[in-house]
Amino acid sequence: MRAGDLVIARRCEIFLGPVDDGAASLRNLSFSTKGSAWAELVRSCLNLRTIPISVNIFRMRIDAHQHFWHYNPEEYGWIDERMSGLRCDFLPSDLQPELERAGFDGSIAVQAQQTIEETRWLLELAAASPFILGVVGWVDLQSDNVRSQLEEFSGNPKLLGVRHVLQSEPDYGFMLRPEFLRGVAALEEFGLTYDILIYPRHLPVAAEFVKQFPRQRFVLDHLAKPFIKRGQIEPWRSDLRRLAKFPNVYCKLSGMVTEADWGAWTAEQIAPYIKVTIECFGAERLMIGSDWPVCTVAGSYSRIMNLVLDFLSRHTDREREAILGGTAAKLWRLRR
Repeated sequence: MRAGDLVIARRCEIFLGPVDDGAASLRNLSFSTKGSAWAELVRSCLNLRTIPISVNIFRMRIDAHQHFWHYNPEEYGWIDERMSGLRCDFLPSDLQPELERAGFDGSIAVQAQQTIEETRWLLELAAASPFILGVVGWVDLQSDNVRSQLEEFSGNPKLLGVRHVLQSEPDYGFMLRPEFLRGVAALEEFGLTYDILIYPRHLPVAAEFVKQFPRQRFVLDHLAKPFIKRGQIEPWRSDLRRLAKFPNVYCKLSGMVTEADWGAWTAEQIAPYIKVTIECFGAERLMIGSDWPVCTVAGSYSRIMNLVLDFLSRHTDREREAILGGTAAKLWRLRR
């Protein structure tokens, strides 16, 4: 480990032993440090410098969905007057303090523009900011040269996946177009996931879509944006359940507050949607995401993340650890 590396572990299981009589003990320790090897810190904190230590578990909390941009009204026309607070730049220096205050160690940056240039820019940000653990970018999946576009990024481990803004396509069946299917078929070869950004009405089509790619890993963004403000749960629940039957589909617990009443939502109103999603996917296929900075139209970063954190307080340690970072680390094979 190099000096200056950041090491954070909120819950490490430390195996200590053998001691004088051959006995061993298990202790829990929380710590955060910069600099020297963290095993030495553990020994120092426990005042057990002569006892061998092996770490069984090292976990991170990961925000699986956030955005960056240099604001330009022509390029971000979807940011209307109601979202006027988003009409400015949002960069890593703005997000990092929010992550730290909320107790998160890293994030996944997701495309907000459908350009190769933005994908390159996000990867540059990730290279300069270690807390950006990866990027879900954009390539033109309908292009005849989609493979060459993917090859450009194939040597960059920070590119984790690709997303197309399907929700904005006027063609209801866009994701079943032969050209689009051909592009998605290329992702598996490059080890990339595909993020599905849709509305509830698209869920039946999404099931037909993923059925064609049993080995491709998919991630459903924002629960497919259920009608939380209306309190409507069907047919979203039934359609979500059908999509979740495909074991290669994951889901982000993100984007919920912006589907509720921005100024008056409560945790009680959103809880039924979180409950359904956990029932459908299980913790091993779920990831927490903020959708920052978009989420700030409806609340602070910490409040949005605490919405899920508080709900998970009734779940097991294993389930919490999966949703708060373990699933993301496994899905994207993240390097810590």
